[in-house]
Amino acid sequence: MSASRRLPDFVIIGAAKAATTWIQMRLQENPSIFMPDPEPHFFSREYDKGGDYYRSWFEDAPGWAALVGEKSADYLSDPATPARLAAMMPQAKLVAQLRNPVDRAYSDYKMLYRRGLVSDRPEDYLSSPDNPEPRFLLDGLYGRHLSTWLRHFDRKQLLVFPFEDVKADPAGVIERVSAHIDAPIAPDTDRETVSRRENNSREKLLPLPLRQMLAPFKETVRPLRGKPWFEGARALLAREVKYPALEPALRRRMEEFYRDDIALTEEITGLDLAHWKVPATSVAA
Repeated sequence: MSASRRLPDFVIIGAAKAATTWIQMRLQENPSIFMPDPEPHFFSREYDKGGDYYRSWFEDAPGWAALVGEKSADYLSDPATPARLAAMMPQAKLVAQLRNPVDRAYSDYKMLYRRGLVSDRPEDYLSSPDNPEPRFLLDGLYGRHLSTWLRHFDRKQLLVFPFEDVKADPAGVIERVSAHIDAPIAPDTDRETVSRRENNSREKLLPLPLRQMLAPFKETVRPLRGKPWFEGARALLAREVKYPALEPALRRRMEEFYRDDIALTEEITGLDLAHWKVPATSVAA
């Protein structure tokens, strides 16, 4: 099969806000692996564009790339994706990263908040799925979503690990994922790079009105990123975003919402997720 007709050997299916960008970037550092930078979202949002459109995402894969993959973090929770992906790539290896669903939901809220897409309090979105952004809560029902995936794929094709493993042993996670997708470990892996966070909500950003005004010029200024004078000028204006807090009472309500599904997730994956059931004193970014 020519490079232009290749389909992925593996897919990172989510969950969103569970370090999927981190694992994607670490795998992209392996010369044996090709992954496109953007998320195709083909099986969830772009399926009507057809198989040739999907294959076009991988036409730049070099002939020497042993493996081809993609990451679309909404696949895990999209009900139509498992059947569609199985029909096109029944042998694909799947990787799912799960984060405490309460923290995941709040992190998802914060992402849309800093983009200016939501502006109300967390209570207006995280108390019940009956709101304009039900994904905040529903995407964290991992047991429900994994049950759908396992109706279409063999359990051996699916690697599932918790977000906490990325924080505790990032190099070990890369080794496990590489073994699962049959990829050789990249030589001379920089452990500092491996530990670097991506999409950190504590990153300092330009004020939202200024970001919106400059959005049309994003690609024009991209080559300037990293230059000392450019970053110095940006630092003068950038500030850490102040997010509305997730109040303890709301967190307890969310923990109860997820309780039964966490038990189902443990049953499906064999993971011990008892730490998700213990009330937390703080919420990660």
